[in-house]
Amino acid sequence: MTTSTPGSRIPAVLVLEDGRTFRGRAYGAVGATFGEAVFSTGMTGYQETLTDPSYHRQVVVMTAPHVGNTGVNDEDPESARIWVSGYVVRDPARVPSNWRSRRSLDEELRKQGVVGISGVDTRALTRHLRERGAMRVGIFSGNALPDEGTMLAEVRQAPEMAGADLSAEVATKETYVVPAIGEKKFTVAAIDLGIKGMTPHRMAERGIEVHVLPATATAEDVYAVAPDGVFFSNGPGDPATADHPVAVMREVLDRGTPLFGICFGNQILGRALGFGTYKLKYGHRGINQPVQDRTTGKVEITAHNHGFAVDAPLDGPAETPYGRVEVSHVCLNDDVVEGLRLLDRPAFSVQYHPEAAAGPHDAAYLFDRFVSLMEGQRA
Repeated sequence: MTTSTPGSRIPAVLVLEDGRTFRGRAYGAVGATFGEAVFSTGMTGYQETLTDPSYHRQVVVMTAPHVGNTGVNDEDPESARIWVSGYVVRDPARVPSNWRSRRSLDEELRKQGVVGISGVDTRALTRHLRERGAMRVGIFSGNALPDEGTMLAEVRQAPEMAGADLSAEVATKETYVVPAIGEKKFTVAAIDLGIKGMTPHRMAERGIEVHVLPATATAEDVYAVAPDGVFFSNGPGDPATADHPVAVMREVLDRGTPLFGICFGNQILGRALGFGTYKLKYGHRGINQPVQDRTTGKVEITAHNHGFAVDAPLDGPAETPYGRVEVSHVCLNDDVVEGLRLLDRPAFSVQYHPEAAAGPHDAAYLFDRFVSLMEGQRA
């Protein structure tokens, strides 16, 4: 694989599965890559986006025009590697400038073999995805590119996101422990479905010792750590394929252990309660999504990364095999379910990312709610 620079003249082309193409220049590694085309509306936090395992097998289009301004540091990654399949930017920074920067974003993309494209009209591309929906895409770069018909055929042969079972591909293979910061107050078993590094850190700040378990962990594995609470993380793929995590969550609900889920974990809770899930037209991705907490009426600006949602009734509590459940949070843009709360058992979930990496911090209180559930159960 060859290399490029932000000023690269190596040609590149982005080909959507409906046949629309966008031409630009190579950014990052040179070659070919495929995935689901999605867009992120965050103006900052590109390093956290790139390393979020929930973006596995997705080609991310950045709506902010300037990307890479602050370079890449060694403190902000949310996992050990970049997970996006491809990266699309309009104007990459020519010279990064930040006191924590260690290298350029282009250098990091090349180092990790991530194929990208720059010089693209990302506003037009985003409008196209909003109108037509997220779809398969390919990025091709090099001095001798195939003809458009060949590239389009390759894009249409790539797997779709619907029906994709991906959590085990991004999760830890071995259990590890994040110790409590200060006095240990609780033990939590966290099922890693694509967890971001800041999530167990936020729990550790609250005196929680977090045992991060593989996505394949059983209920026996969960209770082997004697947890005060169980957490189900964010992650990639179609929740309709996640039969194993759903089965484990039902055992947790049966035992009445305090439970908290975010993003993919929210969809798992929805399925465990008997609700369906569905694919959104183009999803929610970015750090500026308005959500209302229906229990307080407060509106939060939140961080999102999801292409699927729970199909639960918005009007009043619904009866489930585990008692009554209500929609606790809703997206103000499109009324998508953004949270569930059981009224008869200590369990709740949200569809967004309260760990606030790279922000905002409006939803940090949700970790305190989890602590309150565990305190109540202990009392």
